Amino acid sequence: MKLKDKVALITGGARGIGRAIAERYIEEGARVVVADLLLDQARQTADEIGAEAVGVDVSQLASIQEMAAAVSDRVGDVDILVNGAGVFNMAPLAEITEADFDRQFNINVRGLLFTSQAIAGRMVAAGKGGKIINFSSQAGRRGEARVAVYCATKAAVISITQSMGLELIKHRINVNGIAPGVIDTPMWDVVDALFAKYEGRPIGEKKRLVGKAVPYGRMGVANDIVGAAVFLASADADYIVAQTLNVDGGNWMS
Repeated sequence: MKLKDKVALITGGARGIGRAIAERYIEEGARVVVADLLLDQARQTADEIGAEAVGVDVSQLASIQEMAAAVSDRVGDVDILVNGAGVFNMAPLAEITEADFDRQFNINVRGLLFTSQAIAGRMVAAGKGGKIINFSSQAGRRGEARVAVYCATKAAVISITQSMGLELIKHRINVNGIAPGVIDTPMWDVVDALFAKYEGRPIGEKKRLVGKAVPYGRMGVANDIVGAAVFLASADADYIVAQTLNVDGGNWMS
Protein backbone atom coordinates (compact mmCIF):
# COMPACT_ATOMS: atom_id res chain seq x y z
CA MET A 1 0.00 0.00 0.00
CA LYS A 2 1.48 3.32 -1.14
CA LEU A 3 -0.12 5.55 1.52
CA LYS A 4 -0.06 3.33 4.59
CA ASP A 5 -0.68 5.27 7.82
CA LYS A 6 -0.81 8.64 6.07
CA VAL A 7 -3.49 11.19 6.97
CA ALA A 8 -5.14 12.70 3.89
CA LEU A 9 -7.46 15.71 3.84
CA ILE A 10 -9.58 16.12 0.71
CA THR A 11 -11.63 19.27 0.17
CA GLY A 12 -14.60 18.82 -2.10
CA GLY A 13 -14.42 15.18 -1.12
CA ALA A 14 -18.11 14.40 -0.77
CA ARG A 15 -18.70 13.43 -4.39
CA GLY A 16 -17.22 13.20 -7.86
CA ILE A 17 -13.46 13.14 -8.24
CA GLY A 18 -12.90 13.95 -4.57
CA ARG A 19 -14.89 10.95 -3.43
CA ALA A 20 -13.13 8.65 -5.89
CA ILE A 21 -9.76 9.80 -4.57
CA ALA A 22 -10.92 9.31 -0.98
CA GLU A 23 -11.95 5.73 -1.71
CA ARG A 24 -8.65 4.91 -3.40
CA TYR A 25 -6.57 6.54 -0.67
CA ILE A 26 -8.30 4.34 1.89
CA GLU A 27 -7.50 1.28 -0.23
CA GLU A 28 -3.87 2.45 -0.23
CA GLY A 29 -3.80 2.53 3.57
CA ALA A 30 -4.48 6.20 4.31
CA ARG A 31 -6.76 7.62 6.95
CA VAL A 32 -8.98 10.07 5.07
CA VAL A 33 -10.87 13.18 6.08
CA VAL A 34 -13.58 14.29 3.66
CA ALA A 35 -14.08 18.06 3.88
CA ASP A 36 -16.96 19.71 2.08
CA LEU A 37 -19.46 22.54 2.22
CA LEU A 38 -22.11 19.83 1.81
CA LEU A 39 -21.61 18.46 5.30
CA ASP A 40 -24.51 15.98 5.26
CA GLN A 41 -23.22 14.52 2.00
CA ALA A 42 -19.68 14.48 3.37
CA ARG A 43 -20.89 12.53 6.39
CA GLN A 44 -22.75 10.08 4.19
CA THR A 45 -19.70 9.56 2.01
CA ALA A 46 -17.48 9.16 5.05
CA ASP A 47 -19.83 6.58 6.56
CA GLU A 48 -19.95 4.62 3.31
CA ILE A 49 -16.20 4.48 2.67
CA GLY A 50 -14.78 4.47 6.20
CA ALA A 51 -13.50 8.04 6.41
CA GLU A 52 -13.94 11.04 8.71
CA ALA A 53 -16.03 14.06 7.70
CA VAL A 54 -15.71 17.75 8.44
CA GLY A 55 -17.53 20.80 7.12
CA VAL A 56 -15.72 23.65 5.41
CA ASP A 57 -16.51 26.70 3.33
CA VAL A 58 -13.19 27.38 1.61
CA SER A 59 -14.34 30.87 0.62
CA GLN A 60 -14.20 31.83 4.32
CA LEU A 61 -10.85 32.03 6.08
CA ALA A 62 -12.38 31.40 9.52
CA SER A 63 -14.00 28.19 8.23
CA ILE A 64 -10.68 27.00 6.80
CA GLN A 65 -8.93 27.62 10.09
CA GLU A 66 -11.68 25.82 12.02
CA MET A 67 -11.38 22.85 9.67
CA ALA A 68 -7.60 22.70 10.07
CA ALA A 69 -7.91 22.74 13.86
CA ALA A 70 -10.68 20.12 13.86
CA VAL A 71 -8.69 17.75 11.65
CA SER A 72 -5.62 18.17 13.82
CA ASP A 73 -7.60 17.45 16.98
CA ARG A 74 -9.46 14.45 15.55
CA VAL A 75 -6.88 12.64 13.42
CA GLY A 76 -3.53 14.36 13.90
CA ASP A 77 -1.05 15.86 11.47
CA VAL A 78 -2.09 15.98 7.80
CA ASP A 79 0.40 14.31 5.46
CA ILE A 80 -1.54 14.80 2.23
CA LEU A 81 -3.77 17.71 1.24
CA VAL A 82 -5.92 17.48 -1.88
CA ASN A 83 -7.43 20.83 -2.85
CA GLY A 84 -10.42 19.54 -4.75
CA ALA A 85 -13.14 22.08 -3.88
CA GLY A 86 -14.24 24.07 -6.90
CA VAL A 87 -17.14 25.62 -8.78
CA PHE A 88 -17.91 26.32 -12.43
CA ASN A 89 -19.96 28.88 -14.26
CA MET A 90 -19.96 30.37 -17.74
CA ALA A 91 -21.41 33.40 -19.45
CA PRO A 92 -20.69 35.64 -22.43
CA LEU A 93 -18.36 38.53 -21.60
CA ALA A 94 -21.25 41.01 -21.56
CA GLU A 95 -23.10 38.94 -18.93
CA ILE A 96 -20.29 38.27 -16.44
CA THR A 97 -21.24 39.68 -13.04
CA GLU A 98 -19.02 40.87 -10.23
CA ALA A 99 -20.73 38.44 -7.87
CA ASP A 100 -20.02 35.43 -10.06
CA PHE A 101 -16.43 36.56 -10.65
CA ASP A 102 -15.91 36.84 -6.90
CA ARG A 103 -17.56 33.48 -6.19
CA GLN A 104 -15.39 31.55 -8.63
CA PHE A 105 -12.15 33.22 -7.55
CA ASN A 106 -13.04 32.98 -3.86
CA ILE A 107 -13.52 29.21 -4.05
CA ASN A 108 -11.21 28.08 -6.86
CA VAL A 109 -8.23 30.32 -6.07
CA ARG A 110 -8.52 32.10 -2.73
CA GLY A 111 -9.90 29.01 -1.02
CA LEU A 112 -7.17 26.80 -2.43
CA LEU A 113 -4.41 29.20 -1.42
CA PHE A 114 -5.59 29.76 2.15
CA THR A 115 -6.39 26.08 2.70
CA SER A 116 -2.84 25.33 1.59
CA GLN A 117 -1.52 28.05 3.88
CA ALA A 118 -3.35 26.62 6.89
CA ILE A 119 -2.30 23.01 6.29
CA ALA A 120 1.22 23.72 5.02
CA GLY A 121 1.93 25.75 8.14
CA ARG A 122 1.07 22.74 10.24
CA MET A 123 3.14 20.47 7.99
CA VAL A 124 6.16 22.74 8.43
CA ALA A 125 5.70 22.80 12.20
CA ALA A 126 5.44 19.00 12.32
CA GLY A 127 8.67 18.69 10.34
CA LYS A 128 7.67 15.52 8.50
CA GLY A 129 7.22 16.93 5.00
CA GLY A 130 4.04 16.29 3.07
CA LYS A 131 2.22 16.37 -0.24
CA ILE A 132 -0.19 19.00 -1.57
CA ILE A 133 -2.19 18.29 -4.73
CA ASN A 134 -4.05 21.16 -6.37
CA PHE A 135 -6.82 20.65 -8.89
CA SER A 136 -6.60 22.76 -12.00
CA SER A 137 -8.23 21.83 -15.33
CA GLN A 138 -7.52 21.69 -19.03
CA ALA A 139 -9.40 25.01 -18.91
CA GLY A 140 -6.36 26.41 -17.10
CA ARG A 141 -4.18 25.61 -20.11
CA ARG A 142 -6.24 27.57 -22.67
CA GLY A 143 -9.03 30.05 -22.96
CA GLU A 144 -12.51 28.95 -23.92
CA ALA A 145 -15.33 31.11 -25.26
CA ARG A 146 -17.82 32.16 -22.56
CA VAL A 147 -15.65 30.55 -19.85
CA ALA A 148 -13.29 33.46 -19.18
CA VAL A 149 -13.60 33.51 -15.40
CA TYR A 150 -13.35 29.77 -14.81
CA CYS A 151 -10.39 29.44 -17.19
CA ALA A 152 -8.65 32.29 -15.38
CA THR A 153 -9.16 30.64 -11.99
CA LYS A 154 -7.68 27.37 -13.19
CA ALA A 155 -4.72 29.12 -14.82
CA ALA A 156 -4.14 30.80 -11.47
CA VAL A 157 -4.09 27.37 -9.80
CA ILE A 158 -1.26 26.26 -12.10
CA SER A 159 0.71 29.40 -11.24
CA ILE A 160 0.08 29.06 -7.50
CA THR A 161 1.16 25.42 -7.69
CA GLN A 162 4.47 26.50 -9.21
CA SER A 163 5.09 29.22 -6.65
CA MET A 164 4.09 27.17 -3.61
CA GLY A 165 6.03 24.20 -4.90
CA LEU A 166 9.25 26.16 -5.16
CA GLU A 167 8.78 27.68 -1.72
CA LEU A 168 7.75 24.59 0.22
CA ILE A 169 10.07 21.94 -1.18
CA LYS A 170 12.78 23.14 1.22
CA HIS A 171 10.50 21.71 3.92
CA ARG A 172 10.12 18.49 1.87
CA ILE A 173 6.54 19.41 1.06
CA ASN A 174 5.87 18.56 -2.56
CA VAL A 175 3.24 20.74 -4.22
CA ASN A 176 1.93 19.52 -7.56
CA GLY A 177 -1.30 19.70 -9.51
CA ILE A 178 -3.63 17.69 -11.70
CA ALA A 179 -5.40 19.15 -14.73
CA PRO A 180 -8.32 16.89 -15.63
CA GLY A 181 -9.95 17.06 -19.02
CA VAL A 182 -13.66 16.46 -19.53
CA ILE A 183 -14.70 14.18 -16.66
CA ASP A 184 -18.24 12.88 -16.27
CA THR A 185 -19.10 14.07 -12.75
CA PRO A 186 -22.00 16.00 -11.19
CA MET A 187 -20.13 19.23 -12.07
CA TRP A 188 -20.20 18.31 -15.76
CA ASP A 189 -23.98 18.06 -15.60
CA VAL A 190 -23.91 21.75 -14.66
CA VAL A 191 -21.47 22.46 -17.49
CA ASP A 192 -23.65 20.60 -20.00
CA ALA A 193 -26.76 22.52 -18.94
CA LEU A 194 -24.96 25.85 -19.35
CA PHE A 195 -23.70 24.92 -22.81
CA ALA A 196 -27.26 23.89 -23.67
CA LYS A 197 -28.42 27.34 -22.59
CA TYR A 198 -25.81 29.36 -24.45
CA GLU A 199 -25.39 27.19 -27.55
CA GLY A 200 -29.01 26.17 -27.99
CA ARG A 201 -28.26 22.47 -27.62
CA PRO A 202 -30.40 19.72 -26.10
CA ILE A 203 -29.32 18.49 -22.67
CA GLY A 204 -26.63 15.84 -23.03
CA GLU A 205 -25.51 16.91 -26.50
CA LYS A 206 -22.42 18.81 -25.35
CA LYS A 207 -21.30 15.86 -23.22
CA ARG A 208 -21.66 13.56 -26.21
CA LEU A 209 -19.69 15.87 -28.48
CA VAL A 210 -16.82 16.55 -26.08
CA GLY A 211 -16.53 12.85 -25.28
CA LYS A 212 -16.36 12.02 -28.98
CA ALA A 213 -13.61 14.62 -29.47
CA VAL A 214 -11.29 13.20 -26.79
CA PRO A 215 -8.43 11.32 -28.50
CA TYR A 216 -8.90 8.42 -26.08
CA GLY A 217 -12.44 8.08 -27.41
CA ARG A 218 -14.63 9.02 -24.45
CA MET A 219 -15.14 11.39 -21.57
CA GLY A 220 -13.18 10.53 -18.49
CA VAL A 221 -14.72 9.25 -15.28
CA ALA A 222 -13.67 10.03 -11.72
CA ASN A 223 -11.68 6.81 -11.39
CA ASP A 224 -9.49 7.87 -14.33
CA ILE A 225 -8.01 10.58 -12.06
CA VAL A 226 -7.24 8.54 -8.96
CA GLY A 227 -4.05 6.89 -10.20
CA ALA A 228 -2.38 10.27 -10.66
CA ALA A 229 -3.67 11.40 -7.26
CA VAL A 230 -2.15 8.33 -5.58
CA PHE A 231 1.12 8.74 -7.45
CA LEU A 232 1.55 12.41 -6.52
CA ALA A 233 0.69 11.65 -2.89
CA SER A 234 3.19 8.80 -2.63
CA ALA A 235 6.95 8.51 -2.20
CA ASP A 236 7.14 7.66 -5.91
CA ALA A 237 6.68 11.40 -6.59
CA ASP A 238 9.23 12.72 -4.08
CA TYR A 239 11.38 14.28 -6.84
CA ILE A 240 8.45 15.91 -8.64
CA VAL A 241 7.99 19.54 -7.67
CA ALA A 242 5.68 22.34 -8.89
CA GLN A 243 4.26 20.39 -11.84
CA THR A 244 0.67 20.11 -13.09
CA LEU A 245 -0.07 16.76 -14.70
CA ASN A 246 -2.62 16.58 -17.51
CA VAL A 247 -5.03 13.66 -17.09
CA ASP A 248 -7.32 14.21 -20.03
CA GLY A 249 -7.22 11.35 -22.53
CA GLY A 250 -4.88 13.31 -24.81
CA ASN A 251 -6.99 16.48 -25.06
CA TRP A 252 -4.13 18.86 -24.35
CA MET A 253 -0.36 18.52 -24.63
CA SER A 254 2.00 20.75 -22.69
